[in-house]
Amino acid sequence: MESTSEVIKPVEIKAAKKPLWLEGWKRIKRQRSAMFGLSIVLFFILIGILAPVLTSYPYDGFYPDRTLIPPGEEHWFGTDDQGRDIFSRIVFGARISLWIGFFSVIGSIIVGCLLGLIAGFYGKWADSIISRFFDIMLAFPSILLAIAIVAILGPSLFNALIAIAIINIPTYGRLIRSRVLSVKEEEYIMSARSIGMSDIRILFQHILPNSITPIIVQGTLGIATAILEAAALGFLGLGAQPGEPEWGKMLADSRQFLTVAPWTLLFPGFAIMLTVVGFNMFGDGLRDALDPKMK
Repeated sequence: MESTSEVIKPVEIKAAKKPLWLEGWKRIKRQRSAMFGLSIVLFFILIGILAPVLTSYPYDGFYPDRTLIPPGEEHWFGTDDQGRDIFSRIVFGARISLWIGFFSVIGSIIVGCLLGLIAGFYGKWADSIISRFFDIMLAFPSILLAIAIVAILGPSLFNALIAIAIINIPTYGRLIRSRVLSVKEEEYIMSARSIGMSDIRILFQHILPNSITPIIVQGTLGIATAILEAAALGFLGLGAQPGEPEWGKMLADSRQFLTVAPWTLLFPGFAIMLTVVGFNMFGDGLRDALDPKMK
């Protein structure tokens, strides 16, 4: 009898592929500027959450006998012309600025992505109408358009949020449209169409997930822009109303005390600057880590 020998082939053991978000997070951690910016953002989020614990005075408490007190042991950032503690107002103001920044960007992304998906996927007349709508909006300076919208809706913090969301819709719409135009020509999209998959499923299961990375990066940078725009509207009296601890409104109320009590402008202005720098640094690092062209 002839003995048969079996050849045992080595089994290739493939390492489990790491999730994309984990790989992206590792690349982000290597970006020092991104981590520094993220630490600033998390710091302001934390003080906004812990505002009632961190403050000793109510942000809307009026103390006529304590007006324009310089920074010291009792009032760390001093007081304003109505005796209100500036530290308390800045800490509670972090909630307002971050709330406006996050939710205005979320609104812009939702509407902009829907319009951009329709324009890029269907093309023809839908693309022409939506693209012309974006062009018209971009023809106006963003802050002037926001002022016009708030003037129509009425001055308030919520209306300022709506105005900021509206003026930033074209930014995300055009970005997602350009991505859709390239992604929809990929082979896997053709295969999905050939097996009869509906347009809705193709858009939201295949095209959108593969086009969302630049939107995330732009959204992070857009939060910084939204905070600046909210501060500008508050400075003009079209955003936060009297009594609300919004940083732009604090600057507007204190500009007449620039030479007498400069701390009333210094601390709100520094809070705006630091928050915007944090989001910009994190957004730049996020772009460098997630954008394939930057690798």
